[in-house]
Amino acid sequence: MTSFTRASVPTAVYTLPGRYFTDHAIFAAELRRIFGERWVCVGRSEQVAEPGQYVLVDLAGESLILVRDQDGTLHAHFNVCRHRGTRMCEGSAGRFGETIQCPYHAWTYALDGRLLTARHMQDTPGFQKADWPLQSAAVAEWEGFVFVCLAERPEPFEEAFALLIGRFAAWGVGGLRRGAAITYEVAANWKLIVQNYSECYHCPLIHPALVELSPWQSGRNDLSEGPFLGGYMELNHASMTVGGATARPPIGTLAGEELRRVYYYAIFPNLLLSLHPDYVMAHTLWPTDVGHTRVVCEWYFEPSAMAAPGFDPSDAVAFWDLTNRQDWHVCELSQQGVSSRAYAPGPYAQAEGLLWQFDQEYLRALEG
Repeated sequence: MTSFTRASVPTAVYTLPGRYFTDHAIFAAELRRIFGERWVCVGRSEQVAEPGQYVLVDLAGESLILVRDQDGTLHAHFNVCRHRGTRMCEGSAGRFGETIQCPYHAWTYALDGRLLTARHMQDTPGFQKADWPLQSAAVAEWEGFVFVCLAERPEPFEEAFALLIGRFAAWGVGGLRRGAAITYEVAANWKLIVQNYSECYHCPLIHPALVELSPWQSGRNDLSEGPFLGGYMELNHASMTVGGATARPPIGTLAGEELRRVYYYAIFPNLLLSLHPDYVMAHTLWPTDVGHTRVVCEWYFEPSAMAAPGFDPSDAVAFWDLTNRQDWHVCELSQQGVSSRAYAPGPYAQAEGLLWQFDQEYLRALEG
């Protein structure tokens, strides 16, 4: 049986020094050690549902072609021709035929990365096409999300995510489909956004509409250390929507007390997963520099609800768009503050235990 507790700190603990939010060398190290070595969420399976469908992903300075081959296997190929290194694909999304071809000298690859054609290379001593497939990163699919790991020897996904596999089965997240999306540009370090998501200490001051629907002190956590942090908050209305009502039925097989809870999880390093009774919301964080983060917020619904006459996700989207913008504003104020010479690490409150735990995981990942 899952055990839930309040967030808390073990003793007097303090926020990170300002350099972790402002130092360009630390940011470069984060790209190498965290976004370049951990499993990172890069999208949804539905974006590449059919053979030949692709999206380009920019991760830790690398361009990757996320594509599904003719057998339905998903690949994350580096966007680099094996001949002279030319970037092969320029469009952000689309569909290949049965091959990927370099525009420079027409080296041609199968969707699974095998080199099929290399013009006029047959007379090159020792050249064998089998020796020159596209380089690929490790890729995994979980609950409809796609994760990529750039490490040379990645930890197997099933081991890295063992705590989460099967955990959200009742919501049927993998079968949901995107009903709306908004991309935000936030002038704040990515860690400040994760931390903001992981506490509701600020909610009475920043989110009056939210606390009307969900008591800010009702949070209980079942994952309180390590790379996955979070738990539930109580819901005293039907849904987290404008007005608190919804015409949508519960998703998956949810019943009982799950209909009166919203679950929030920070999945290190860049996925913030919010599980509601009638929809799921996810934020993916894309750090663009030490003080700026692109945040993609998506709302997922049951396909049957989306197919129903009059389907309209705007009640959920408008509620969270308002909440998001309130959060982004205060995160930007935090970025400005931690950039000051007057900033020194301050004490975490008891309600901020998950933030301290996030700091510990972050430091372990950064320092190895």
